[in-house]
Amino acid sequence: MSYKHQITAETLSFETIIKIINERAEVLLSEDAKRRIQKCRVYLDEKMEKVNEPIYGITTGFGALHEYNISKNELASLQKNLVMSHACGTGDELEPQIIKMMLFLKAQALSYGHSGIQLQTVERILDFYNNDILPIVYQQGSLGASGDLSPLAHLFLPMLGLGEVRYKGEKQPAADVLLQFGWQPLELQSKEGLALLNGTQFMSSHGVIVLLKAFRLSKLADIIAAISLDAFDGRIDPFFESIHKIRPHAGQIKTAENFRKMLEGSELIKRYKRHVQDPYSFRCIPQVHGASKDTINYVSSIILTEINSVTDNPTIFPDEDLIVSGGNFHGQPLALAYDFLCIALAELGSISERRVYRLISGWRQLPEFLVANPGLNSGFMIPQYAAASIVSQNKQLCTPSSVDSIPSSNEQEDHVSMGGNGATKLLRVVDNLERILAIELLNAAQAMEFRRPLKTSPFLEEFISKFRKKVSFMENDQIMYTAIHSAIDFLQNIEIELD
Repeated sequence: MSYKHQITAETLSFETIIKIINERAEVLLSEDAKRRIQKCRVYLDEKMEKVNEPIYGITTGFGALHEYNISKNELASLQKNLVMSHACGTGDELEPQIIKMMLFLKAQALSYGHSGIQLQTVERILDFYNNDILPIVYQQGSLGASGDLSPLAHLFLPMLGLGEVRYKGEKQPAADVLLQFGWQPLELQSKEGLALLNGTQFMSSHGVIVLLKAFRLSKLADIIAAISLDAFDGRIDPFFESIHKIRPHAGQIKTAENFRKMLEGSELIKRYKRHVQDPYSFRCIPQVHGASKDTINYVSSIILTEINSVTDNPTIFPDEDLIVSGGNFHGQPLALAYDFLCIALAELGSISERRVYRLISGWRQLPEFLVANPGLNSGFMIPQYAAASIVSQNKQLCTPSSVDSIPSSNEQEDHVSMGGNGATKLLRVVDNLERILAIELLNAAQAMEFRRPLKTSPFLEEFISKFRKKVSFMENDQIMYTAIHSAIDFLQNIEIELD
């Protein structure tokens, strides 16, 4: 860890997150963040000594049990019980990158000094992050309402010496790993359990990881579609700047510009075309890809606001002498945005599959199923089936989560966002998109070989050349799944400029 990132009051950006991930940065609290955290904790302790009236979640039970007052000597037990009782997750384990992002984003949220947390608690969160001690957290269990209660309970249970973690590639009891580091289990003080469990870090960590993938895949979708367009002997006219100036959606303009740059110098794109029009899956790329770009950018603004916010409850304002029970943990802003992003990413996959279908259909002097000897060889017939299957699954996953609500906590929490479900299906959609684009690249590169000796642009020829180091041209039938998996691996690792 050569690079060290300090959590400060400055706005956290995607560029910073990418740098932290790529350089495996050590994350520390700045001195200013430490002062904010300690100031809030001191204020809370002093406030509890002065007031007799109940303070929600601090001297009372939680949710529908808010009318029960808790004695001072039971406050620590109240917080520990909260974490244990709320660890009700089930389903598949979360991916390590999601769990690590949850730890980071929770420390970020607590650093603003409105949560009443102990400094040592936040530092222990960062100890886990910096040492790759990843609590076992499950996909199912969050309503996205009082924050992500169940997954966050699993995230912090190990810090109390309970539950399990994955460390050095092995699942181990948390208590054993704490012993290895010489750490005592945390003893939570008043409000701390609630500060840890209330929050949107399960939802927002999914959003961050998905957006980092979406930024890449949006650019790759343009590159792959440009190869498909040239291999299909498509026209450049729909990408002319003039047509987009009179319908100036930002993403549409950017997409058309990308294609003009990527296809510059292509022998194929500038040759005479007998056909005067291309199908929509080629002709309307600027409009479809562009709309998805605009959606990605919109959702990224929502996520940036969220990860730079305080989302627990109650919220403490030492300078105003206020402790307020509100609803900043409610996931509705994320839930709506995730449903929108699901649709936008699924559409990139949908139009990609249609281009695959056109490439294998025997149009424009391309051989049927992109194979030199059809009949004996099925060629690229079935990869299109696979793409169609994945596209269909994405359509099913685009059923919105945010329109559903099931009341909980004896009707105290009577409208929930279901943003947790929205987050997990969003991750499935973006991973599916990557698979669909890999199949299109497989087909587009194959189709391009039937246009030789003509060449596409220098930029696209270089991209195809890199791809050919992973996947060779197919003269005859071979096992296809290995080629698809290699194409996916190529997309995950190819270096591209994000703009």
